Amino acid sequence: MKNKSYIGISFIILLFGIIFIPKIIDRIKNGSVVQNDRMSLSNEMVNNQTLNKIGPAPKFELTDQNNSKISNKEYTGKVYVLEFFFSTCPSICPIMNKNMITIQKEFSNEKDFGIASISINPENDTPAVLKEHAKKLGATSANWHFLTGNKDYIFNLANKGFNLYVGENNKAIGNFEHSGLFALIDKNGNIRCRKDQQGNPILYYDGLEQKGVDAIKEDIKILLKE
Repeated sequence: MKNKSYIGISFIILLFGIIFIPKIIDRIKNGSVVQNDRMSLSNEMVNNQTLNKIGPAPKFELTDQNNSKISNKEYTGKVYVLEFFFSTCPSICPIMNKNMITIQKEFSNEKDFGIASISINPENDTPAVLKEHAKKLGATSANWHFLTGNKDYIFNLANKGFNLYVGENNKAIGNFEHSGLFALIDKNGNIRCRKDQQGNPILYYDGLEQKGVDAIKEDIKILLKE
């Protein structure tokens, strides 16, 4: 009986090898076996339907690096990416800045694309400081505004308006905490996003990981065509 069991198991293993191993090899050759399933499936969903509409983005009015008053109305008719950061951030902001520069380059010829970078340390980040920061980063787009203003106003805009956490913490590196997420807003001022493989909206895009940056670039292209 044991010998028959071994023969049966061997036959199943042999059958598995004949049917499935060639398919696995093909996937490895095509690179699909190492793709992030959540993002790849989401890409398919995005290509076949409109991006999810979360609702209107909060209104705001702040001062940019050129000492000009900039409100959400400045972005009407434009697709834009919004982030919260601060110029002296020693941890995640440099990564976010670098990734935002790649987004700027991707859409450098798109007049209907913009970026809003809002400082959560406005006491330090004056228009002059932000102008120098933008220069060091290589932010050249006329539609990329580095924004500053009243700290309570900005914290309320982040935490209650966009629901993107920011806060002060003396124990944190740089004394501030914030998410590394990017918000995507369409030409009509609505927050938009793709869905995960369960069909749930992701809400915001990971500004620290390449897959998040790639995803938001793909979705900006979709919104620019709308």
